[in-house]
Amino acid sequence: MAQGFFVTGTDTGVGKTAIAAGLVRLLSGQGRRVLGLKPVASGADRTPAGLRNSDALALAAAGSIEVPYAVTNPYCFEPAIAPHLAAAEAGVPLKLPALVRWYQEASAHAEILIVEGAGGWRVPLHPEGFLSDLPEQLGLGVLLVVGLRLGCLNHARLTLEAIERSGRCRFVGWIGCQVDPELPRLDGNLDALTRLLGRPALAVVPHLADPGPGRVAAYLERRTLDSALTPTA
Repeated sequence: MAQGFFVTGTDTGVGKTAIAAGLVRLLSGQGRRVLGLKPVASGADRTPAGLRNSDALALAAAGSIEVPYAVTNPYCFEPAIAPHLAAAEAGVPLKLPALVRWYQEASAHAEILIVEGAGGWRVPLHPEGFLSDLPEQLGLGVLLVVGLRLGCLNHARLTLEAIERSGRCRFVGWIGCQVDPELPRLDGNLDALTRLLGRPALAVVPHLADPGPGRVAAYLERRTLDSALTPTA
C-alpha cells in the first residue's frame, strides 16, 4: 500500500509547493515511485487542454511517473482566490468522499504520495468542512512548512495544535522556508520554533531566487526523509 504525506503550511505563500516538489524530486532520484498531488488549486491558466495550475504542473514535472493532469489535480479553478470561493462560483462541490476516492485511485500509481494542501491547515471546502478533513480521514503523515517571516511563531504553534487535536494524523515534522530574506534574528526564531513545535527542523531552506525542485532538494537532508517515512507504532 502506498504511503501518503500531506504538506501543509503556516499560511499561503510560505513555500509549500517548493518543498513538496523538492521532496518529489529527491525521492524520484532515489528510485522511488513517487507522485506529487494537488487536490484543489485556484489560480489557473486557460490552455488548449483545459485549466492548468502552476503548482500542480511543478509537482508533476518533479516526479518520474506520468499520469493525466486530472490525477495530479482533480479540482482546478481559474480565479486566484480562496478555493472554496472559487468552487462556489463555479458551482462545483468539494466533498470529502469524492476527495477520498480520488486519493485512493491515485495511490494505485505510486509507492509514495506527496499531497500538497492549499493555503493553511484549515482552508475551507465548499459547501462545508475543511481540506484538512482529507489527511485526517486517510490518516496521512503531516509535514508542516513554516514560512520564516514575522508572525510565523504563532501560526506554527496554532497549526500544530490543530493537527494534533484530531488525533488522526501523525505529525512527521517541520521544514523552515525563509520567505523573508531579511528576517531579523533568524537563529532566535528557529530556536523558538524548535521549542514551540517540540523538535528541531527537519531542514531549513534559505531564500532562493529560483526555488526549483532540484535546488530545494539539495537542502532536504537525508534525515528529513528518514524521519518522515518511518511510521511510528
